[in-house]
Amino acid sequence: MKSVLEIGPVALFFIGYLLLRERTFEIGGTEYTGFILITAGFVPLIAVSTFLLWRLTGHLSKMQIMTLVLVVIFGGLTVWLNDERFFKMKPTLIYLIFGAILGVGLLQGKSYLRMVMSEMIPLDEAGWMKLTQRFCFFFLALAVLNEIVWRTMSTDAWVNFKTFGLTAAIFLFFILQGRLFQEHGTQSKD
Repeated sequence: MKSVLEIGPVALFFIGYLLLRERTFEIGGTEYTGFILITAGFVPLIAVSTFLLWRLTGHLSKMQIMTLVLVVIFGGLTVWLNDERFFKMKPTLIYLIFGAILGVGLLQGKSYLRMVMSEMIPLDEAGWMKLTQRFCFFFLALAVLNEIVWRTMSTDAWVNFKTFGLTAAIFLFFILQGRLFQEHGTQSKD
């Protein structure tokens, strides 16, 4: 159920976009593209999904809360101003914020990533610092990549990139950390 609540809204956004991307709608004398209408539906959907996730688990991560806030702000601006650029900027801001937070922690000699993920990934102190550095640079690279894609490519290309490209990049990033997990893992080896 948790996975459905986390992945479901993004999957529904993608499906809705595919169904409505070629259409425009007139509402109250203003024309809206399918992208704008799907964004208008996505904002309350992510809010309800996040609320249900909180009810199910009893807590939300800072990342989930920040994502919700940015979706509401940038999704709201997209619909209100009838301008899809705001929603396309959202991933850039999320990645910049996360990269900056991790960078500030690194400058203080701390791994803020460890505070969030220590239960999921057992690493020693050096491993956490290396992983935090890598995540910091990875988030900053994703921010730059999102900017390049949405500013130079079609909305179709951006939606595909956002739905599949970023997901694949995160998956690949974790796979490439296998050696770090082996060298710095603290789990007992049986």
